[in-house]
Amino acid sequence: MMALIMQRRSFLAAPLAAAYPLGAAEPEPRVYASGDGIPHTPAEYAQLLASLANTGNLTADDYSRGGVVEQLETRVAALLGKEAAVWLPTGTLANHLAVRLLAGNRRRVLVQAESHLFNDCGDCAQTLSGLHLVPLAPGRATFTLEDVERAAYDASLGRVETPIGAIQIETPVRRRQGERFDFQEMKKVAGWARAHHVGFHLDGARLLLESAYAARPVKEYAALFDTVYISMYKYFNAASGAVLAGPKAELAGLYHARRMFGGGLHQVWPFAAVALHYLNGFEPRFRTAMESAERVIAALQKDSNFALERIANGTNLFRLRVFGVNAPVYQNRLENAGISTNNPTGDWFNMQVNETWARLPAAEIADRFRRALT
Repeated sequence: MMALIMQRRSFLAAPLAAAYPLGAAEPEPRVYASGDGIPHTPAEYAQLLASLANTGNLTADDYSRGGVVEQLETRVAALLGKEAAVWLPTGTLANHLAVRLLAGNRRRVLVQAESHLFNDCGDCAQTLSGLHLVPLAPGRATFTLEDVERAAYDASLGRVETPIGAIQIETPVRRRQGERFDFQEMKKVAGWARAHHVGFHLDGARLLLESAYAARPVKEYAALFDTVYISMYKYFNAASGAVLAGPKAELAGLYHARRMFGGGLHQVWPFAAVALHYLNGFEPRFRTAMESAERVIAALQKDSNFALERIANGTNLFRLRVFGVNAPVYQNRLENAGISTNNPTGDWFNMQVNETWARLPAAEIADRFRRALT
């Protein structure tokens, strides 16, 4: 189905054209209310790579070093206000190596109980690096300075000293439907970490989405942390990849650990080139899409055929319910109207905002939602 409905567009060099890299616009552009980025079929991804290669500016890497990979690393480091950055094949490895590096011989690492690192990585930090992850604030996106101080105090009570070596914060939190970590509390924890010489890492996989919704520059977040990771595939549309940024002295030899953990891939330029392409100009493009989505939400909230729920302190996710139509039937009608969604959960759809929400005027998108009622 995706292959039939995806847009076929030729590559355009202008920054705003990055949202539509594969040819002239369809008569009926499709909006994806699923995923953080723009979906590509294998053929479309290959066509984009060919277009990028034909510019003559694409240089291959050697075991994930040099070439377009180095260009991407430099670009991400500048974006985050950090001295250096290192490509890694996955966010799992980026978070793992960051807390491993920051903790050193102090093996306890404080994390959110709802974090990706604690729940979804197969205990990699514990199994492969001997770290002890201490989960804080179950059921919440934000832990407090008081939570940190209590954990540090508990660590001091044992007969063998076990100091806190690192703290990781994930924001926005995937397991909390994109809820943001409270920024004021984040600043308090950052101050405590500096005062106690504890490493501070940000799992910012979706940081640029949060930046738009919070109207706060990414550098304002990144300045609080020693290291920051952002995803290259979630909204920069690469087939895979992550970039970890931080102090040059700390990251200088990280490619050795990357290889030790099996992440020194021979060539990753097909990932890095696409990520760099979409990174350029992403922030203004996504703001445009977010503003369009907000106008759609406001229009549907006034329509008694729909119920909408926003995530408190959220980002690009919201819930939608339609009355008078079976949810799977409505999903099929939306598909035919040019809007693709996640499968409904019961009567509710979990909607996501991405760049494709800027493909049409907000009024047209809202009208598609209404047309699918009948």
